[in-house]
Amino acid sequence: MNGNVFPVFFAVLFSFLDGSDMLLNFDVGGPFMKVFPMLVAVAVMLTSAAEATTPQYDPDLLPEPRPLGRDLATGDADLTAVKPNPVVGGGEVRLRRALARALLYSPQLSTFSWEIRAREAEALQAGLLPNPEFGVELENFSGSGVYRGTDQTETTAALSQLIQLGGKRKKSRIAATLQARLAGWDFETARLDVLTSTTKAFVAVLAAQMMVDQADELAALTEKFFQTVVDRVEAGESSPVERTRAQVTLSASHVAQSQARLALDSARMELAALWGDDQAHFDRAVGSLGEVTSIPPRSRLTAFLEQNPDLARWETEEALSEAQLSLERANAIPDLTLAAGIRNLQESDDNAFVAGFFIPIPIFDRNQGGIAAARAERSRTQYAGMASRNRVSADLATAYRNLSAAFAAAEALQKEILPAASLAFESIDIGFRAGKFSFLEVLDAQRTLFEVKGQYIEALAAYHQAKADVERLIGAPLHSVTTSAREEN
Repeated sequence: MNGNVFPVFFAVLFSFLDGSDMLLNFDVGGPFMKVFPMLVAVAVMLTSAAEATTPQYDPDLLPEPRPLGRDLATGDADLTAVKPNPVVGGGEVRLRRALARALLYSPQLSTFSWEIRAREAEALQAGLLPNPEFGVELENFSGSGVYRGTDQTETTAALSQLIQLGGKRKKSRIAATLQARLAGWDFETARLDVLTSTTKAFVAVLAAQMMVDQADELAALTEKFFQTVVDRVEAGESSPVERTRAQVTLSASHVAQSQARLALDSARMELAALWGDDQAHFDRAVGSLGEVTSIPPRSRLTAFLEQNPDLARWETEEALSEAQLSLERANAIPDLTLAAGIRNLQESDDNAFVAGFFIPIPIFDRNQGGIAAARAERSRTQYAGMASRNRVSADLATAYRNLSAAFAAAEALQKEILPAASLAFESIDIGFRAGKFSFLEVLDAQRTLFEVKGQYIEALAAYHQAKADVERLIGAPLHSVTTSAREEN
């Protein structure tokens, strides 16, 4: 109970004690002087009981973070505190730093942080006792006959307290606590989403940088090739038409350079936006897409699905539906109101104790609708949990299929296709300089080589992005699954 209640309580009492100027100049000072100690004692008793039963904040309210990105978690930091400017300065940025910045400054996570605080406050409120009521009642005054004036007035001062039966307060507290825990699961889901989105955006920047490097390499090679064609045309060894074709190829390479740089700028902006920055203030993302490792069998990954917060939350969801059903059943039990006080009879100037209780009679409203709705919600929760498990399993199958396909494509391109395309281009380029191959054959070999290089970059990016999707679904780094499999074997 708020300590500010005491000054108000005493002010009301002393206003009665003070005097004769209240209402119709009732002389009620005497009766209240007699009942004053008892009323104060009752008020102190109720206040002490309320303070003793005030629930405290539960530090274990939030679920434990999933293994994925756990070392990057904010820990005990106040998630709702105002953060400094999240700008990442110029220079290089690595994946770990990008992930840490996104976790700290993501507007999406800030939203869920405030949601957690709101649910925690509701859980505290649900455990509070109802406030007692203090009232004063005047009877038998300003009537007719013997009741004219105030000689027959009866003045009653009483305190009443609502007593919640059926364990309503405890059950309300349990339901509100489970709601707060669900908000924690929502935050954990959002945290993994931010990690996944940031990882995929970082991979996209790395791939765009590789595409720019390749476009620059192609432009330099085309420039060199163009100069060779010009020399051959001037020496009369090639037709002027080949010079025109070489010029077209050179112009196309410059266009490809511009497009690659625009794609890189877009990828950098998307990455910076994930930590709340409106500009990409870093110069270059540092990382290697070439690190492609074999993937564990899907059966191993399925065993980790229970770490997915989208699935782990359903245990809390089902507990909440049971708690709400229990609360609705308790709401069918009528509450009891107890009242006690002192009555002063003005005619004889005598005082007497009064006491009473009030309880609704549950004839019409037995909370039938509330109980039925809670039962329906419990059934809905059970089926929704089953649907969520089916959806996550299907998502894992799709992500695993994409990961396997990207891994196979990257392996084939790296070990077979790319070396063959490089060798073919080098052989044709040497033969062209020796006059054994035509310009069109060189141009075709060059186009094939750089198409294969582009496909390799796309396969690497697809592998790492599919890997991020799989890690999001199992809630753990992929290498931890591989490590556990090796330890078991």
